[in-house]
Amino acid sequence: MKTGTTVLITGGAGFIGSNLCEYFLEKGYQVVCLDNWATGHRHNIVGFLNRPNFQFIEGDIRNLETCRAAVKNVDYVLHQAALGSVPRSINDPITSNEVNVSGFLNMLVASRDAGVKRFVYAASSSTYGDSESLPKVEAVIGKPLSPYAITKYVNELYADIFSKTYGLETIGLRYFNVFGRRQDPNGAYAAVIPKFVMQLMRHESPVINGDGNHSRDFTYIDNVIQMNELAMLTQNPDAVNTVYNTAFGDRTTLNEMVHFLKQFLSEYDSAIAEVEVLYGPNRVGDIPHSLASIDKAKERLHYQPQFSFEQGLKEAVHWYWNNLELK
Repeated sequence: MKTGTTVLITGGAGFIGSNLCEYFLEKGYQVVCLDNWATGHRHNIVGFLNRPNFQFIEGDIRNLETCRAAVKNVDYVLHQAALGSVPRSINDPITSNEVNVSGFLNMLVASRDAGVKRFVYAASSSTYGDSESLPKVEAVIGKPLSPYAITKYVNELYADIFSKTYGLETIGLRYFNVFGRRQDPNGAYAAVIPKFVMQLMRHESPVINGDGNHSRDFTYIDNVIQMNELAMLTQNPDAVNTVYNTAFGDRTTLNEMVHFLKQFLSEYDSAIAEVEVLYGPNRVGDIPHSLASIDKAKERLHYQPQFSFEQGLKEAVHWYWNNLELK
């Protein structure tokens, strides 16, 4: 890629966004990061602030003028900014909608008006809703099970309309349970893997929602980075203006996930192997099983995920052991 190509990464101080910032900075792109610190952290991007090809804008996607300023002279947008978490959206559907729908629409409008080449956005496996078919294929979805799921489906509808009506190239990436370095273990809506890692490192018992037999297509961050790059750069006309599952294409139960976590963490602290696992009630809005078909991404984007769940988890555990503050 030619130097001087500019990528805007919204939510760039967050877990996925900061990993994308790092990757594209290393590749020599000009990277603009937009974040409002709602779920992002300064420590995720502090190492980039002095780099000549990095620009940070503190701002909120709910403000259209902020979005317009962020997309100025930008070639590609990787839109990661959102309020994630099913429970958060159930507790506060209005804010989730303002950020995930109104903010998303602001970014589409700003990108359209600025002549952005392509708008790649974080969609969600929650869009599959109550569809029981496995594996999940992009063309078959059910009814959403949470306000969060509704917002992410609305994103896909808006992106489709902007492609057809205004000619803005869009690609949605339906993320499946992404995990890896820099994922925040703290807070009420922390994802299960970093939360359990922190608890096990403290010798605290993690609590699994349900009997532990629910399964997920846990997807390591490097596979997600690969999908964003492929979506951004593909020259295949059949690959744009659509959505793709972004996953490894395998499923792991929560019980299996905890087993591997304890196994890998025990290499650093043998006492972790003896920590008891507890069980609680199922969580409202959760789907029992999640497994992605990645055939469409392989065919149209030539996606080849490099990290299985176990490989990615081992990498993530190593990162957390060396970086997680337990104070």
